Amino acid sequence: MFTVESNSFTELDQTLSDLAAASVRWRDTSLEDRIDLLRRTVQTVRMQADEWVAVACQAKGISPDSNLAAEEISAGPLATIRYLQLLINTLEALAQNKPLPIVGSLSEDTDGRLLVPVLPARGLFDSIVFRGFTAQVRMQQGIMPANIAEHWGAYYHQAPADRPTGVSLVLGAGNVSSIGPTDALYKIFMDGHAVLLKMNPVNDYLLPVFYQAFAPLFLRQILWIVKADSAISSYIAHHNSINDVHITGSIDTHQAIVWGSNPAERATRIAANDPLLKKPITSELGNVTPWIIIPHKYTARELDFQAENFVTSIVNNASFNCIASKVLITQGQWPQRTDFINLVQEMLQRVPRRLAYYPGAADRFARFAQTDASKVEKNLPWTLIPDVTPQSHPEHFSSESFVCVAVETALDANSPEEFLEKAVDFANDRIEGTLGVTLIVHPQFRKRRGNEQRLRSAIARLRYGTVAINHWSAIGYANMGSPWGGYPGGMLADPKSGIGWVHNTLLLDGIEKTILEGPLTVWPKPAWFCFNRNARALSRQAVELYAKPSVLRLPRLLWSAVTA
Repeated sequence: MFTVESNSFTELDQTLSDLAAASVRWRDTSLEDRIDLLRRTVQTVRMQADEWVAVACQAKGISPDSNLAAEEISAGPLATIRYLQLLINTLEALAQNKPLPIVGSLSEDTDGRLLVPVLPARGLFDSIVFRGFTAQVRMQQGIMPANIAEHWGAYYHQAPADRPTGVSLVLGAGNVSSIGPTDALYKIFMDGHAVLLKMNPVNDYLLPVFYQAFAPLFLRQILWIVKADSAISSYIAHHNSINDVHITGSIDTHQAIVWGSNPAERATRIAANDPLLKKPITSELGNVTPWIIIPHKYTARELDFQAENFVTSIVNNASFNCIASKVLITQGQWPQRTDFINLVQEMLQRVPRRLAYYPGAADRFARFAQTDASKVEKNLPWTLIPDVTPQSHPEHFSSESFVCVAVETALDANSPEEFLEKAVDFANDRIEGTLGVTLIVHPQFRKRRGNEQRLRSAIARLRYGTVAINHWSAIGYANMGSPWGGYPGGMLADPKSGIGWVHNTLLLDGIEKTILEGPLTVWPKPAWFCFNRNARALSRQAVELYAKPSVLRLPRLLWSAVTA
């Protein structure tokens, strides 16, 4: 039954029938049994972690003994194990009839919106691993402390007989290896569905590893994974046994699946509101990611830290991230603008080039870097193009390049306060996407009269699913507890950065966005920074810490951190 590849429609029919039957059994499964299943899965993922990382490194042209392997550890088994542990925390609170399992307390934003803390999380030593970082979920209007109990774990507050059942199709991503499994887990534990996870051809080499890593879920028949060609994928998506579909990929992929691959057919169907795929759809579709620097007289140390911060957001995973920075927004009159850009360019030159493993990268690089495609090499150069505007190069602001090209654009403003307002409007109205945005804010700016309120208002106005202060918005993905997705309001015909949420380990509903904050500079150097010399050791030690949380595992991790 545990086949690696499915080429038979008959076999798929049987698999989908088995999943539908398993979803009914899953409906009646106790919280205690679900928690036990998650705990066993933590250990099977840990047992496969080394192989998971080894095959991913091989596919991406990375030495498994190099510091670059840290990316595959962190974005693969480490993120997945953390996700499983956070789900366990939530289900344990539900099983014991306890309130939200949060560190700290609920609070209100300056406009009265409820803020739910998700970072630091309980029991995972976040005060050390994410020292100085916080993340809060800003809820939609009308959700308050008095009714928050109605807006988390809704599936588990129903009697088993009233819980929904069904089968979800999850179309996995090809770039980051934890995306497919954690999206599947979200459907299983948030919605109560069994899942068929269809691997992306770019990383379907992971399928044998996943069969071992997620064996407890396979044995319960609530998860199945296949790799399939386009004909079989379409057959699965339209199958009567599939209740809903989750898509991770580009907006073009979403539109082709939902409305049809032929442009004329697609336009006709959108005009008639007649989707080709008539099922509930959720999605995460990427972003032309903005990075906004509020002008200030930064120290040399602050500029250096933030330059590496920004460079990391470009070079991580060879820039094949839906949240890789694409548009650096500065104030034209900022005295340190040229210094910062030069520092970024110098750091980019120091970062070794990476294999452009993702299909189509060379052509996209030629298009966005405006260079001769015949001269593009396999290892693409990190590229930041200064002083670009939507008028001079509109494509950089309207289309996600999904390759290692970023641009800088300068806005005219007479003060940092005016720049903040203009930058928010620019990010909202001139840049495509709603997934995540970063704001670099000096503490002294926040201390000026009225500026904290001004900043909170700016955060509230930004139409992004994750707003990060002083750090890369990808940390909203990596911490796994935060809801991850596009800002609410995406529709099938115009999904922006996607519809719905994943991760969200508190199982909240009524989410508006996540607000992630960290210090302007951090010591020790964050493990994800591109020049961290101990990144691989830190990531491996974090896997062990999360797989079996214990204070005894902290000394080695701390030593690796302070000697980076």
